[in-house]
Amino acid sequence: MKRSNLYILILILVTVFEMSDNTQGKHANSPLPAKRLRVALAQIPVVTDIGANIETITRAIERAVAEKADVLLTPEGSLSGYTHKFDQARIKAGLKKLVAKASSADLALALGTCFVEPDDGRCYNQVRFYDTDGKFLGFHTKTLRCGTMTKPTRGEINHYAARPLRTFQLKGITVGALICNDMWANPGCTPMPDPHLSQQLAEKGAKIIFHAVNGGRNGSEWSRKVYWPFHETNLRIRAQTGKLWIVTADNCHPTDIPCSAPSGVIKPNGNWAVKTPDRAEQMVVYTIELH
Repeated sequence: MKRSNLYILILILVTVFEMSDNTQGKHANSPLPAKRLRVALAQIPVVTDIGANIETITRAIERAVAEKADVLLTPEGSLSGYTHKFDQARIKAGLKKLVAKASSADLALALGTCFVEPDDGRCYNQVRFYDTDGKFLGFHTKTLRCGTMTKPTRGEINHYAARPLRTFQLKGITVGALICNDMWANPGCTPMPDPHLSQQLAEKGAKIIFHAVNGGRNGSEWSRKVYWPFHETNLRIRAQTGKLWIVTADNCHPTDIPCSAPSGVIKPNGNWAVKTPDRAEQMVVYTIELH
């Protein structure tokens, strides 16, 4: 080989190796693509009529699918009603129907209902997670159950059991759930101390909390000017403190008065990404991007 040709070959090889190194360097320094979760939340009426609740949730599923959501959140007790007295067989049949409908459209569920677990026969106030293929992922149970400040205390604290706090995986994202008073630990509603459950979930790696609500209210000035701002302030502060996305949905029955708390999506900086009107049946869909 002539010396001039050898120099040319060496120059070509050096150039190729430099280009390869630069390309690898660019890929190594490139940020990972954002994870996205398109969430739908349904501010819907929750009653003790299981058949009516199934119809309402079915309507919410259809709207969420039409909006191309990845997951739908419903309020506390949205299937069973907010009660420990319900027909377990009808709840199981309703779950089967709703999960089949959602999974047929690749929609995951974070569904609020009361349920008797077969492994111990105890009643739990739950958010039940189902993946887009209908696979049951597990449930969160309400921890800060409501009760009177009397001794002995009276109320739901005597009717619902609780299990340890945990997280779930949805589309590769670590999420958690809380139910109503779990989030804000209203001192007028429970004799239990505040364990800061949202912060515990953040420490477990959760990026998003699905918050199912069914708060008491009566349209009074106290409901509107005391409880509502207390709930909203807690949502925003706890999102900002834990650097969490919070997706929250309240019961809107009766539909002619404001809900007990705002429904919507809160960013990790504590500001609202989107919020529903304060009463009647509503749905919002929002795409969360995690970087």
